[in-house]
Amino acid sequence: MEKYSLKRNATVLVTAAGGIVGQGIIKSLRLATSSPLSPNSYRIVAADSSPLAAGLYRSDLGLIVPEASEPEYIDSIIKHLKDYDCDALFVGSDEELMIIATAKKRIERESAAKALVTELDVIRIARDKWETYKFLKGNDLSCAESCLPENKDEFIAEFGFPLVVKPREGFGSVNFFVTKSDDEMEYALTKIQDYGWKPMLQEYLPGLDEEFTSGVTIDKNGSYIMSSIAIRKYLKGGQTYKAFIDDYPIVRLSAENVAEKLGVTGAVNIQAKYVPNDEMTSSLQTAAEFGTGNPNESLQNGAMKIFEINPRFSATCPLRSYAGINEPDIVFRNAVFDERIRKISDYRRLVCMRYWNEVYVDLAAYNKMKNVGSVKHGLENSNAPDYF
Repeated sequence: MEKYSLKRNATVLVTAAGGIVGQGIIKSLRLATSSPLSPNSYRIVAADSSPLAAGLYRSDLGLIVPEASEPEYIDSIIKHLKDYDCDALFVGSDEELMIIATAKKRIERESAAKALVTELDVIRIARDKWETYKFLKGNDLSCAESCLPENKDEFIAEFGFPLVVKPREGFGSVNFFVTKSDDEMEYALTKIQDYGWKPMLQEYLPGLDEEFTSGVTIDKNGSYIMSSIAIRKYLKGGQTYKAFIDDYPIVRLSAENVAEKLGVTGAVNIQAKYVPNDEMTSSLQTAAEFGTGNPNESLQNGAMKIFEINPRFSATCPLRSYAGINEPDIVFRNAVFDERIRKISDYRRLVCMRYWNEVYVDLAAYNKMKNVGSVKHGLENSNAPDYF
C-alpha cells in the first residue's frame, strides 16, 4: 500500500461520542492520523447529548447537542458543521442514522459537509430485520429463516425450539431472547411489544464459535468494492469482546455479495454464522488453511447464514483499522476528496482481546461541558491511563 509523507488536514464531526460505535470511529480516525498509510490528519469534533460521554473529552473539541429525537437536533448539527468548517459528518449511533440520512441533502446543502451515510432505501431495509430477511430471501442469499408472530405455529412445527425472538427494529442485544418453550416465546413477544417494538421469530443458529462480522466499503457511486474484512467474534452483552482477525474467504465474499446487491454506498456491517451440517463437522477454514485449494470447499459440510445487516460503521471498526482496513478513513477519502481507493485486501492477522479502561476528566472541564455545552482540547483536560 502507498505510504504518505505529507498529511492534508481535515475536520470531521462524530456524533454519539459516548457510545461504542462513535468511539470506534474516533479511534479509527486517530489511527489514520498517526499512520503513514493515510494522507489525512483529522481534527475531531465530537458531539453527544450527555456531558458524561467519554469521547467528548478525547477529541479536539467536544460539543453538547440535543437528543436525536428532538426537533432542533438537525439544526444543531448543521450549525456545528458550519461553525467549525467540517468536511464530513460521521454518525455514531443507530438512533441518529435514519434521521441524518433523511436530512442528508439539507445537511450537505447548508453546511458543505458530506454526511457519510448510505442510501436511505438501504437503511430502511437493513434497520427492519423483517425487511432484511425478505431482501435476503428475494435475492437467493443464504440467511436465517424467519417469520412474523402470526405465522409462529407453522414456524415452530418446522424448526422446533429453541427459537430466537427479537425486535424488528432493535439493535445490539436489547430485547433479544432465545426461547425454549411456548411460554418463553409468548413472554418474549409480549416484552418486545410492551417496549413499543414489533417482534419477529428466527431460527436458532447453533454454535458459539462460528459467528462472524464482516465490514465492506463501497465507493460513493456504488460501483466497486474498496475493502472487505471478516472477523470471527465472541460476544458478551451483545458486543464483541474477543475476536480473531483472519482471512475467511467465504465470509468476505458472502458479505461483498450482500453489500453489492443491497446497493450500499460507504460502509456496511454484515453479521453471519457458519452452521455445520452436523456437530462433527470442523469449523470454517481460513485462507491459509486452504493452501492452494478452492475456498468454496469450506461450504461442503455447512452453510453461511446471514442474520443481520447494519448499514453503518461497526463497533468493531477500530479492530479492522488496527489490522490495516481503516473503514472511516477509506470512506472519507473517497466521499470527500474523491480518491479512488484500490481494493484493499492486505491486512494483519491478529487476535483481539478487549478490556475495560477509564477516562478521567478534570471536574472543571466536566462542569464547563455541562453548563456551557462545549470543551476545547479535551485531550488536555482528560487522561486515559496506560496502566494495563
